Amino acid sequence: MTAVIIGAGDFPRNAYPRYLIGTADIVICCDSALKAYLAAMPSIFGKERLPDAVVGDMDSLPKALQKKYSDILVKFTEQEHNDQTKAFTHLMSLGLPLDTVHFIGITGKRADHTIGNLSLLMEYGKRFDLEGISIDAVSDYETVIPVWDSVSLMVGKGRKVSILSPDNSLKISCEGLMYDTSGVVFDNWWKATLNIATEDEIKLNFSHHSSALICLN
Repeated sequence: MTAVIIGAGDFPRNAYPRYLIGTADIVICCDSALKAYLAAMPSIFGKERLPDAVVGDMDSLPKALQKKYSDILVKFTEQEHNDQTKAFTHLMSLGLPLDTVHFIGITGKRADHTIGNLSLLMEYGKRFDLEGISIDAVSDYETVIPVWDSVSLMVGKGRKVSILSPDNSLKISCEGLMYDTSGVVFDNWWKATLNIATEDEIKLNFSHHSSALICLN
């Protein structure tokens, strides 16, 4: 079962992320993303297909829309977590047999929100049991995949690959990339960016269990 969580960043224009929305079994909107979703709904689905839930504190959702769609609203009043995390928390609480969750519309518009939202993907592997569930963020420009240990990924030869990690004790050796990463010290976000896949499959070997983001362009 596949789910999409739609944030209030740039709503996708390209075919692939819109295809992911259109074929998802479960669609959840952050409250501030509902208007953009409703505007795109006819072109994506060809019919009315309301979200299964609209999640957030509802501070950015007009009262008229709150009233109209009250039966699918899931309100969180706490302010410790952002709407993206609230939406993912709600999704995980449903106990569905998920295998994939795509986060869409969580980048763009504001750099601080983009950085924060992508960083949160790494946190979800610590907070939730994601065994058997893959998560990623998909936009018109890239796919970002959080990983927590050594991993093999089919990315396609020639794909641009960047690795970002907040753990400056982590060492990552690689196979299938043009530039060796084994000597990289992850003490800044740019340190292992702008690599290129030389094989269809790349392998990243972690020195220890940690977290990183793999950005594919």
